[in-house]
Amino acid sequence: MFQFVLAAFLQLSLGLVVEAAPVTAQGTNWQGPTGGGIVGFIVLILDIVAWVEIVKSNRPPLNKVIWCLVVFLFPLVGMLIYYLFSNRAAHNDSGYEAIPS
Repeated sequence: MFQFVLAAFLQLSLGLVVEAAPVTAQGTNWQGPTGGGIVGFIVLILDIVAWVEIVKSNRPPLNKVIWCLVVFLFPLVGMLIYYLFSNRAAHNDSGYEAIPS
């Protein structure tokens, strides 16, 4: 189930890349995070990095899904909320410790 959700997120993110074509009416590639262009592509890449970090963390599965939804539904704001308020240092521990020699 979790792999299906992750695959769906990745497919939707690739769909966003396709839809991120610059709007020619404004004549510039520098647009907001939902309008495509260079800024939109950078936000998309940072969102994917956040998703990978969320999935690799040692959070409970429900918390992972909630954080992924926040980042997915609110691309710029959700990513900022995750990086500022998610207590990443406490959840990035993989549970493995080096054996002292």
